[in-house]
Amino acid sequence: MSSAYQVIARKWRPQTFDDVVGQDHVIRTLKNAILRNRIAHAYLLVGPRGTGKTSTARIFAKALNCTDGPRVDFGPDDPAARAIADGTHLDVIEIDGASNNNVEQVRDLRETARYVPAQGKFKIYIIDEVHMLSTAAFNALLKTLEEPPAHVKFIFATTDVQKLPSTILSRCQRFDLKPIPQGLIVERLRKIADDEKIEVEDAALASMARLADGGMRDAQSMFDQMISFCGSRIAEADVLDVYGLVSGAKVAELAGAVAAGDHRRIVALVDDCDAGGRDLVRLLTDVQALVREALLDAIARGGRSDRLSAGVSLTTEQLTRLLDALREGEGGVRHGMAEKVNFEVTLLKAVDASRARAIDSLIRELASLSEEAAAAEGGEKKKD
Repeated sequence: MSSAYQVIARKWRPQTFDDVVGQDHVIRTLKNAILRNRIAHAYLLVGPRGTGKTSTARIFAKALNCTDGPRVDFGPDDPAARAIADGTHLDVIEIDGASNNNVEQVRDLRETARYVPAQGKFKIYIIDEVHMLSTAAFNALLKTLEEPPAHVKFIFATTDVQKLPSTILSRCQRFDLKPIPQGLIVERLRKIADDEKIEVEDAALASMARLADGGMRDAQSMFDQMISFCGSRIAEADVLDVYGLVSGAKVAELAGAVAAGDHRRIVALVDDCDAGGRDLVRLLTDVQALVREALLDAIARGGRSDRLSAGVSLTTEQLTRLLDALREGEGGVRHGMAEKVNFEVTLLKAVDASRARAIDSLIRELASLSEEAAAAEGGEKKKD
């Protein structure tokens, strides 16, 4: 009998420190803590979904409780590491904060924390989505968190750190995991594709990485779905059709039309995307990303950029106003009743905003011209 199928996100979950992608600042600090024997009693991993919070927590637990640990260079086949990965290690307890959030369950945790580890060197509690604990549960956890037994380590993970009490935050070492860059997501998806013997276009991988918004797990789940949909060959058009995305080339064309102020072309492109069932909210986000790149380019090049459209050079001020107008209209596109109309209006307003001049800049310019004229007039009088 063949082994049960395992989805890509689980099969390719990081097992060691070196497997973690895009979080070098976190991994380096955790490694140094082990190497220098400065292991704190409580850690808080903060970040968007799919960026590696729980995976990093498990890897750190493996490093602490591996054979002859703590060690940063443990092998994934180490018996203790495998037990932690399988969820069978007696001293590494994973708790879902959403379903274990009442005070009685935290009191039980506090009682069991007093007992020495059965297998490893430490008793490690990993609490995922810790912000879901109740106020009473947090209060019950405080004393143990402040003065835990030497053999106890806490690792918390959350996507919503604002909901955590300051009393909890002050007792933890905090690590902020950032969204993973698209290039690193594409690189990992390419490695998975080669290993799984899947032929996939680079543009298809780029589209999945773009839609994942920095979440590796989301990208891997999309890749899994595309394999089910397409089989062993995946083209960009398949990804665009399944997820309602607009191709990178068309996004660039629309951004160029906005930069050039071509109202007719803007409306035609929006009509085409809407007729094809494309996600206009996602399209607006992609256009914003291109405008932001152009803004950064203008800043780097001294105040102007033609990145959006060849032959159309926009100033830093124009690009700032353009991006601001696009972001201002995002709520209407996302939540409004007439998505297409709101999207068109947002783009056309952005064109007008990019061509308007801020009153303060006009005043400064007029003042500068007046000063120059006065200086020139004063110079002529001296000559006379």
